[in-house]
Amino acid sequence: MNIETMTREQLAGMMDHTFLKAYATKEDFTKLCTEAKENGFAMVAINSSPVKMCREMLDGTKVHVGAAISFPLGQTDVETKVFEAEQAILEGADEIDYVLNIGELKMGHTDYIKKEMEVMVAACHKHNILIKVIFENCYLTKEEIKTAAEIAKEVKPDFIKTSTGFGTSGATPEDVKLMKDTVGPDVKVKAAGGIRDWETCRKMIEAGAERIGTSNSIKICDEFEAAKGAN
Repeated sequence: MNIETMTREQLAGMMDHTFLKAYATKEDFTKLCTEAKENGFAMVAINSSPVKMCREMLDGTKVHVGAAISFPLGQTDVETKVFEAEQAILEGADEIDYVLNIGELKMGHTDYIKKEMEVMVAACHKHNILIKVIFENCYLTKEEIKTAAEIAKEVKPDFIKTSTGFGTSGATPEDVKLMKDTVGPDVKVKAAGGIRDWETCRKMIEAGAERIGTSNSIKICDEFEAAKGAN
């Protein structure tokens, strides 16, 4: 995406409008979905339990409902992740963001990570559902990030994603660039975690991110518009 020619609508179309708090209520989800509809965001990013409710709120719109699976730790087995994803899809999710098993990756069990990714990708793609693999980069070395991205390049999920937003830190332009350089054109990169303003968002897009996960979507779009008007 060329930032110089980008419109507010195009930027909004890259946004996964996020509310993943444990204390979320129906009022929170109503606000989230209303904002997503009004601004043309790509998706609402939620936990799996409220998927059906948000799907009903967004019925007839182009806004996707994205369920976070095994969130935020990734410490469930593959069968459990598949069950949660398939249940979310049944209830109306059209995108899935799952957390890979970080411990297995750090132990060097790349066969496990590949099998997990293959099974999850197959479970989603058979329903024509987009799938994103969350790495949680703050717990990984650069080599581990590259290893996971190399597996993704082979397995081909739709996106790989930097962070849950619940770790010790979030996305960095350097990690986004490493991920994108590794997977190449066949897999996209989503930057998430700590993206609270247009300047940070811009750096992620310049590094290669094609989706942005944030709870500050409206603020970012407003700042983008203001910056564009000042030029």
